[in-house]
Amino acid sequence: MSITLTLHESAAERLAMQLPTPATLRVSGIVPPQAAAPYAPLAITATFVGAVTADFALILTDRSFLAAAGGLNGVVSGGVVSVVDVLRPAIEHAADAFDAGVLGELREEDATGLLSDSETAVFELRQSPASDGGQAFGWFAVRVREHGTVQDAAAARNAQVGAVSSRLGLISNVEMALTVEIGRTRMSVRDALALEPGKVIELDRSAGAPADVLLNGRLIAHGEVVVVDQDYAVRITRILDVAEGIY
Repeated sequence: MSITLTLHESAAERLAMQLPTPATLRVSGIVPPQAAAPYAPLAITATFVGAVTADFALILTDRSFLAAAGGLNGVVSGGVVSVVDVLRPAIEHAADAFDAGVLGELREEDATGLLSDSETAVFELRQSPASDGGQAFGWFAVRVREHGTVQDAAAARNAQVGAVSSRLGLISNVEMALTVEIGRTRMSVRDALALEPGKVIELDRSAGAPADVLLNGRLIAHGEVVVVDQDYAVRITRILDVAEGIY
C-alpha cells in the first residue's frame, strides 16, 4: 500500500505543478475526506485506464483563476474555453504518474461518492508561500481500483503489449494517417485570436532536434526532416518499440 500511496502523492504533486494558478501550489499532505466534502458537488472528475485504473477528483475552493488561464476576462464555463479544457493538461500530467494509459473525459460532477470510499487518498493543495489565511486552495482525490494494483503493473503492461501485437495482423491493409510533428506550443485563446500573417510562433523544440512521427496520433518513431525532389520528407532515425509508443 505504501508504494501505491507514493504514486498517489506523485500524481498530486504533478497536478500542483501544472495547475494554471497565479501562485505556486504545493501538496501539504493527506487529509480526511471531510475537509473537501462541502466543495465536492462542484468537482472536476476523470478516470485513467492503463496498467492501473485510477479515479481522480479535483476540488477547488475558488475558481476565479480559471477565466484568466483560459485567456478570457469573463467566466470560463459557458464561454469559448470550458473549465475542463483549462484543467485537462494538469490532470493529464497527474495521470502520467501511473505510467502508460488513457485519461478519459473530464466531467463537472459531484465527487461525494469518491470521497466516501475508504480507498481514496485526499491531498490538500495550498499556495506557496502561504497567502490564503489558512484556507486550503483545493484538494486532489485519487483512488486506484481493486482490479488494478501497482505491484502487477509490469505484468499487465507486458500482456497489453502482446495483445496489441497479435491483433495487428488483422488490420495490416487498413490505411492510416501518418503525421510528422516538429514541435508544439500552448497559447491562450486571446493569443490564438491575435494571430496574423507574419507572426512567428515559437515551438517547444530546438533546431536540429528529431521530429516525431505519429500514426493516427500515436508516436511510433523519431526522424529528421529532409527535402526529396523539392518535396518535404522525413528520414527515420529511430523506431519506438510497442511499449514506448503505446501511449
